[in-house]
Amino acid sequence: MKIYFTFQPRQDLIDPLLVEFPNVQFVFHAKLQEEELHNTDVLVTYGEDLNEERIQMATNLKWIFVASAGIEKMPHQAIHDRGLLVSNVRGIHKKPMTESILAHILSIKRALPFIYENQQKGEWNKKAQLSELNGSTALIIGPGAIGSEIGRLLQAFEVYTIGCNRSGEEAPYMNETHKIEDIKSVLPKAEIIISMLPSTANTKHLLTYNHFKQMSTDAIFLNFGRGDVVATDVLIRVLEEKLIRHAVLDVFEVEPLPADSKLWKMDNVTISPHFSSHSSRYVERSLEIFKPSLRKWLNGDEDLENKMDILRGY
Repeated sequence: MKIYFTFQPRQDLIDPLLVEFPNVQFVFHAKLQEEELHNTDVLVTYGEDLNEERIQMATNLKWIFVASAGIEKMPHQAIHDRGLLVSNVRGIHKKPMTESILAHILSIKRALPFIYENQQKGEWNKKAQLSELNGSTALIIGPGAIGSEIGRLLQAFEVYTIGCNRSGEEAPYMNETHKIEDIKSVLPKAEIIISMLPSTANTKHLLTYNHFKQMSTDAIFLNFGRGDVVATDVLIRVLEEKLIRHAVLDVFEVEPLPADSKLWKMDNVTISPHFSSHSSRYVERSLEIFKPSLRKWLNGDEDLENKMDILRGY
């Protein structure tokens, strides 16, 4: 049994793997080496280094463990046609991403950019627009593992949480939950709108100009799911017309965000380079999901945590 990591974990994370699974051949490289694919049984990857040709090279491959929540850059059809099992680290991002989202919300409401700017200028200026997170209403579009964690911590601030998902079924730490198709009816209620949606055929450009017109002009919109939930030109128009107070964007339709994008010049948007989930503990948490799944796999059990439907995208 050969397990090939196409990234290099720290040695203090590798050593326990070797001890716990002495009968497994582990190979670690800082980037994918195609010659290693030929006799690989399990591939551990971030997903972006795979293409159709490489899937065909890996003739022994049976399981792909993706150390990422998103799989949109993987060759879906080729993986499906091979009947390969795919699982990922869904939920791993909930702690660091939730902290990032809360940090941005509190920063805007408590005027931290204003404070930092005036400190740089050596200016004592109290003319800031300050508001409270306490007692506000947040709409979380996609209250899955990460969205529910956001809801949990927002409720600690006495925020009323509304979830929107496909089914409309109750979600953890949501005071109420609605179907996404009914989202326009709840958008006016929220001062904070957070999109945690993945990139699928059903979510692409889901949020339109008319959706933003339904939002409060004092609303903060945060996109930490995938960038194509709203078209870039729509987002720019919304911000130019000041339909909402502020947007915080960690994801974009085109990444890196082009240097000539109008978004860079706007004062009512915060741009984060798609790293809200980054943490010094990222690989450590990935392995905490991988190792129990590997034990199951070695015992012939394919009911692994976070098993995915590759064609559906989640």
